[in-house]
Amino acid sequence: MKTKARSINQIVEEQVNRWRLLKTAEKPEASVPPVITISREPGSGGRIVAQKVAAAVGFDLFHQEVIHQMAQSARVSRLLVETLDERGLTILEDWVASLVEDHHLWPDEYLQHLMKVIGTIGEHGAAVIVGRGANFVLPPEQRFSVRIVAPQKTRIENVAREFSVSPKEAKRRVIRTESDRKAFVRKYYNADISDPLNYDLVLNTGTLRIEEAADAICSLVKGRLD
Repeated sequence: MKTKARSINQIVEEQVNRWRLLKTAEKPEASVPPVITISREPGSGGRIVAQKVAAAVGFDLFHQEVIHQMAQSARVSRLLVETLDERGLTILEDWVASLVEDHHLWPDEYLQHLMKVIGTIGEHGAAVIVGRGANFVLPPEQRFSVRIVAPQKTRIENVAREFSVSPKEAKRRVIRTESDRKAFVRKYYNADISDPLNYDLVLNTGTLRIEEAADAICSLVKGRLD
């Protein structure tokens, strides 16, 4: 989803309407497709991988910036939660409560909204979420979590090429963004973003092409859907 072309209000309105239409069309016994969460090292190409995966499997795509803006607004998080039926709302509330207790979290207002936004997406399923530690929010049965990595040298080269900056500036951006993401996950989820045990799959785009990484994810997810 591109925030530049549409406002966050437009994105939310379209998503809410889409969920409501799907809710009326689906069978009561139908299983909910999983959410694919994509965590990525800066410069690893994880954002592009996520776009390719979402297009291939027909899932909604939620980039980090969109999730962040949704979580900043109490009104938006409330609108999203209101798309859940009573059962879904109970599951969401129970899961958030257990998450806070089990991980010894002290949720501020932002984290409360963030967990509700990500949890609501998880209840609807069939989505790809990039960043914001979504894999630490959703229960294992609701998500397939992926971490995209690459050697720092490769990531610096990718950033320098993509943003037309010097290798020195690219390295500064990579290190700063990597540090910010680690700090975010440590602060809000009391977890280590780089621990491979926090993911179902870790892919190295230093040795895999972007298309190969996307194909590997799609293959595993489609296997779960069959």
